Amino acid sequence: MSERSCPVAGSVRGSGGCPMSNKGSQVGPRGCNFLGMTQHGDLHAAFDIPFGVDPGQYLRQRERTAINEMLYASVPPMSTIKEIQVTKGTKALDALNVNEQDLLAVALGAPARQVIIRAEEIGPRTGWRDGYLSVEHGFCPPDYEAAPGALARSPGRVWSDLCERMPGCVARGRVRESVAALPLVEGTEDVIPDAALWAALVTLGCLCSIYKYEDKHNGSEGVNVSARPIGSYVEMSDELGDEVKGIPKTIGLPFYQISKRLGRQIPHLSFYDQSSFNAKLRDPTSIHPYIGRFDNMDLRWPMFGDRSEKAFLKGCADTSASFQHGVDAIASCQEYVMSRNNDGLLRELIRLKEILERMPNAFHTISLNPGSGENYVAPSEWVRWAKFSAPLSPRCPATSGLQFPPYLVMDAFLGRKKYDSFLGVEGVHLRAWLPSNWRAFIAAIEYHYQIPEYVAQSGDQRLQGALDGIVEAYTGERGFMGTHRYKVFGMLEVAGKTGRSETNGGSGAGAPSARPWEKTHQEFADSMKERLEPFRGTLQVEPHEMRGSFAECRFKSRVLNRSYVDNDADRATAKVMLDIQDTGITFQPGDRLAIMPLNSWTECAKVATALGLDTMLEENVSLDKTWMRFAEHMGSVSKTSTPQLTVKDILRRGHLAPLTQDLVMRLHAMLRASSNTLLQVLATTEWPVKASLGDLLQAAVMDTQPHIWDQAFDLAGNLAWLAELVAVEVPRTYSISNFPEDILPSTVELTVARSEFDICKALAGGATTLRYGVSSGFLNPPPSLQNDFMTDDEELLIGISRPLQFQLPIDDAAPCAYFAGGSGIAPFRSFWQARAGRSVGRNILFLGVQSREKFCYEHELREYVQEGSMEVYTAFSRDPRGLNYDRYLRDLVEKDTPPRYIDSLIVEQGATVCDLVMSKKQGGLGGYLYVCGSLSVFDSVMSGIRKAIYQQRTTSMESAEVLLNTAFAERRFMIDVFMSPKPLPCNIPTIPLSELSLHTGHQPNSRIYIGVHGSVYDVTDFCPMHPGVDCSKSFDMLGHTNNPEVSSLLNKYFIGHLSPKPDFHKSEEISMLYELWADYLRTSVETLVSQAFEVDEFMGTTVTGDIFFHGSLFDMKGVRKFYHHQSRLLQTGFSALFGAKLQEIYLKLSFTLANAATSSSSTSLPDVLGIIARAKCSTDAMNTSTEVSQIGKFTSDSQAARFQERGILEYVKKSVELDMELLEGIREEACRGMDAFDTIMELETSSDQQRITAISNFLLQLLERMAVRLEGFYSKLAQHSMYHPEMESNPARTRWNLVRRKIRDGSFAVLTQDIVMGKTNNYQSQQGGVDFDHVINQIQKNIHRAPAPSRPALGLTEQHEMRGQATANDSVSANESHENGHAMKRMSQFLNNNMRSIRRLSKLPPGGIPQSHRTLPTPPLSRTNSHSSNGSQELNAFSSLQFNSRGRSSSSGEVARKPRARSNTSSSSPGAPHFPHSPARTPLLGPSPDMHVAPIMESPALPSSVFSNMNRRQKPGSVPPSPANPMDDRARRMIQAQAASTRQSMASHAGSLHSRDRSTTSLRALVLPERRVAPTF
Repeated sequence: MSERSCPVAGSVRGSGGCPMSNKGSQVGPRGCNFLGMTQHGDLHAAFDIPFGVDPGQYLRQRERTAINEMLYASVPPMSTIKEIQVTKGTKALDALNVNEQDLLAVALGAPARQVIIRAEEIGPRTGWRDGYLSVEHGFCPPDYEAAPGALARSPGRVWSDLCERMPGCVARGRVRESVAALPLVEGTEDVIPDAALWAALVTLGCLCSIYKYEDKHNGSEGVNVSARPIGSYVEMSDELGDEVKGIPKTIGLPFYQISKRLGRQIPHLSFYDQSSFNAKLRDPTSIHPYIGRFDNMDLRWPMFGDRSEKAFLKGCADTSASFQHGVDAIASCQEYVMSRNNDGLLRELIRLKEILERMPNAFHTISLNPGSGENYVAPSEWVRWAKFSAPLSPRCPATSGLQFPPYLVMDAFLGRKKYDSFLGVEGVHLRAWLPSNWRAFIAAIEYHYQIPEYVAQSGDQRLQGALDGIVEAYTGERGFMGTHRYKVFGMLEVAGKTGRSETNGGSGAGAPSARPWEKTHQEFADSMKERLEPFRGTLQVEPHEMRGSFAECRFKSRVLNRSYVDNDADRATAKVMLDIQDTGITFQPGDRLAIMPLNSWTECAKVATALGLDTMLEENVSLDKTWMRFAEHMGSVSKTSTPQLTVKDILRRGHLAPLTQDLVMRLHAMLRASSNTLLQVLATTEWPVKASLGDLLQAAVMDTQPHIWDQAFDLAGNLAWLAELVAVEVPRTYSISNFPEDILPSTVELTVARSEFDICKALAGGATTLRYGVSSGFLNPPPSLQNDFMTDDEELLIGISRPLQFQLPIDDAAPCAYFAGGSGIAPFRSFWQARAGRSVGRNILFLGVQSREKFCYEHELREYVQEGSMEVYTAFSRDPRGLNYDRYLRDLVEKDTPPRYIDSLIVEQGATVCDLVMSKKQGGLGGYLYVCGSLSVFDSVMSGIRKAIYQQRTTSMESAEVLLNTAFAERRFMIDVFMSPKPLPCNIPTIPLSELSLHTGHQPNSRIYIGVHGSVYDVTDFCPMHPGVDCSKSFDMLGHTNNPEVSSLLNKYFIGHLSPKPDFHKSEEISMLYELWADYLRTSVETLVSQAFEVDEFMGTTVTGDIFFHGSLFDMKGVRKFYHHQSRLLQTGFSALFGAKLQEIYLKLSFTLANAATSSSSTSLPDVLGIIARAKCSTDAMNTSTEVSQIGKFTSDSQAARFQERGILEYVKKSVELDMELLEGIREEACRGMDAFDTIMELETSSDQQRITAISNFLLQLLERMAVRLEGFYSKLAQHSMYHPEMESNPARTRWNLVRRKIRDGSFAVLTQDIVMGKTNNYQSQQGGVDFDHVINQIQKNIHRAPAPSRPALGLTEQHEMRGQATANDSVSANESHENGHAMKRMSQFLNNNMRSIRRLSKLPPGGIPQSHRTLPTPPLSRTNSHSSNGSQELNAFSSLQFNSRGRSSSSGEVARKPRARSNTSSSSPGAPHFPHSPARTPLLGPSPDMHVAPIMESPALPSSVFSNMNRRQKPGSVPPSPANPMDDRARRMIQAQAASTRQSMASHAGSLHSRDRSTTSLRALVLPERRVAPTF
């Protein structure tokens, strides 16, 4: 609410300001008690306006004054004028008069305000044809019911009625029939009134979009073995333009007409049409803090009707509605700039900042947590919405989030100059298609009286600080843009792996070096940098790298005082007050203060003395890149040039403690490993080490040779080594402990507990030496050492950060419970100060401390308790002098109580706690619960709450966990855990990459592991993100690496270190194979996990309900979803696993073995690609395709589906079980390949070439097994059918429906339909192995069959045209396309780089691979599959091979790890035949005993150690080999004898290669341009 609209302030006669202002306040009160007075009907009485007169016009006329009165209110005295004349000349006196631009602006008013006034005058009578724009409602409709109501009273009601029925029509598969049945109602002025225009646009746009979606997804877009069904004739709108081409005229014509009336030259449906203008309010009177909140809205016309669609569009509408009051704030800012009123401008800037700081909460209304109720959005459903909302034609503006006005308005407000990024170009393009009022408002603030320019010229630090806060709140890493960037990262990742190729705006398409979601993430970062650089200068790092660094501290402050908050004589906890006078800093309850601490003078002196710098403290230091950025940052904060940093600056502001491994290693290298002290520290078992650099240098200088010390620390140079040795310190964050009464506070208060520790024994010298935490010791030093840490004139760098997950609820009536341990009371002091006496909701504090002496803020809390504003419950762990809250006396009563912890206190108050935890729907109070304290406090609180719920409400701990999870999902349970990351042990067994990959958590009761920067964490109890893989890159991109909270929480779940990459003794070939195989393993894990997202829905294990039923009727949305899912797998043959990436490995392994062949041998290789191709072209694959194709037909014919409901459900269940069985099997084989690399270097071989050959043979056999698994998958799946009459409710009807369908499609007598299943490669069946030349030919064909580039470098126009293709049902997901494309390019490059060798090896004379490889070990069988009770039966042909179970340590969170053995899934039989080398199809049962089968590889034997080490080597702590497959001594002696003869044979054949014919294979044509690649086999 602007000041001019206040009924009590300046507009009332005789009032010169707000009477509610606090006396002494700088800029007025924080809130206004008369905000609710500005309601319709009160204006005449409040402002003395005569009845019958327009209030707005009357007030504007009354407030108008003379131009001279406004511009020349303060005229300089004549003495000043004379001075100007003398010093500058008579011409300079012209500047005493205002320029014409200011004169015109005062005469006409502020441009932005005039646009709003005009919109409010014309909008209501024109149906807001120019776009909604008003002071009170911003860009949202003033009345959400006006347009829908007008449409309902017009002939256009048929459109809204159909929209209301649309979810049922989609579920029945009758969308097109329902649209075709509509009568033709034109959208002309005589039929549809202006008041109904926006509702008509929304309904018609949604109908056109859903019609096109259904037309493109009619059951023939995926696997299809029949012609596309021909629909009934309907008159189309093709002659009206591409946008309505193929759309019935009953909706196409009125959509075209309505669009023209609204000024849309090209008919289209925007993002805000689908969300903001498609909402209805639950309570129009609930206006605080804005009316269009998520919890106050419903989606008016959903198309699909599921929870994800409603939550996503409501969340998007909330994003725009949260900017409701930003329009008036921006217009007011421009007015105050015109009048040069700095105080008024400051108020509006702070108001705008608070609006922007609130906006990121809208993003959190969209949750990926299945337990979040109506806020849940399934990523796979978001993929479907993206296809539905794709542009109607290639020239339509994309349905992009940039269409929401807050983005473009704030860009104009901040004066953004650069739009070179992808999203910048996109924003400029979309801005041209906004409604006219919006465009006019943006232009008014962009081209007239720009606020940033005025603030910079004013020199007012308050204005500059407030504007800096706006920049950070809008485009900062923790602000609106940063939150949005992180929010969409995970959703885009899942979507990219489950069928979506890119965003509707084209973001993420054609990513050459990053996966699509990473590319989109980078595009967000580029646009953020364009917005930040005008205020931050050129950014040399990415935005996420600024998080948790000095870049977040953009203000200077000083410590004013430190005071006691308890009765502890040592002042272990203190209240620290800092000065923020005139900085423009504002904060809210829950905010944190980031501080760059200074090292104590004692620590600096120890370092300076040891290095000989004690007399050089003022010497300048040559800086590295990081320190140079810090120096530039210091200059930016101080508004000066970049300062020169001295030795004192480096020591005071650098990282001196604790000792990190990198720091000690740098020092160790500088001293050339000559210090025994450093060696002792490096031998520690925990990092970081509790000591400082000064402690280390003081000890090391005593045992290091002086000449080495002098060479390492040269004092004659530029001291560059000091900046390299000492890194820049990182800021620490502290919860703010006070609530500001004024809108611009002058101080900020912290509650700081001083941490203490003993330095490590290696540096303590046998004595116990006490040290203090760097930051806590600096802010709250012992009273006796206070002067050692800071002088009065030293300034600190500080900054404000807002944790969105730790804020007070919007509803003041909501009860709040605060659980604090020790100094964890810090943020809650600001909470109770903000709510006590201002809200009706209960405030309950549960506090756990050691003793009464350490009870902080006892006097203040007693006052609130006596007022009835607080309830306080305490637990003293070391003191029997208890304090009990008496609700009748309203006081804390002393009472002897046995020492206890906070969990016992929670159990004691269990009934109250349970009511707070339970939601209102569950019969509880729906309270908000906050936990602040150390990690141990958090664990204790959670334990107490679980016990309380178990004792008071549930019958099991599992049920209690469900209630807790619901509170977390609803964002009513918030935590603020603080602690310094604890030292991590480094002497426990490492966890191999294969074991990490096995813990993906997709099965019930399984664990979730993640790897981050070499450490492994079991996060099963925390979050299911990035399971089973090394997610270091994702952690870095999301800013988690620099986040101390994340580090603290991760330490809780630490279980071990990830096994490093083995040392291959500079063998580049093995190293290359290792990287390829590790990448393939990651792909297999990611594919498995991404498929599990959809599989859970098909199996009915999610909380979203049964996707196959809409009420009691069969739902075609679930059928379509399964059809798309299965089509994507079948059409591409699991392209991510069996596509170009597998071909690349196969090519390089084949090349390695061919290169090792001798003159008398030829290369016999398993025909992996042939097996895959034959599996896809087999009869089983065709039968499977036929079944899936029939399911696709049901999506548009629910009448037929109702006869086979149970059969379809059973087929879906079996299919997804087999899908997961195959994916788990592929992961198993990939894990075994990774384990082989761990043992390959320990083989006893005479040369590295033998190791390369051995590992290549092993991996090739694993590839063949993977191919056979695919073959077995088709064989198993072909046995299942959806036709099960006996399962249906009416078997006779089901049988008759089948006969009728066969008669109709002509297949009752003969099946004559062609098979259409996407691209396949018809390889010829080969009974034996294939030679290397055949492999090269296969790879060459696949490269040439790769599809043409679909996303080359395009201009802006071409990029927009390509968007229309996003609606196609791409058979390859974005992730698969990216992986396949890169693999194809790498294969092409590999062939070109090795062209000469390939030509030499392509035509080998008859023979075999070196005879020393004949009896290579064969890969072990897979573990028992969790989806199949009978194991992997398709691999029974492998049963004759002798395999050993390999041990692997299982991790369940303990440091001591129990070994786990992989068991064989089928019994071994000594007489069973070997597996056929290249079978056409894997039999379900093992081959017959008399069947002659060739061995997998014709290869001679290696030394006996090859076999024993390759398959039998046990890891530390693992179990011994399984006794099922013993190798007796006789066999071992035979192998050793054969190995001896092999060495002699190899020596005699060395260098005796036959000449080879030149290969006829053309290799120069294999250069592959950048392209998106689908699998080609």
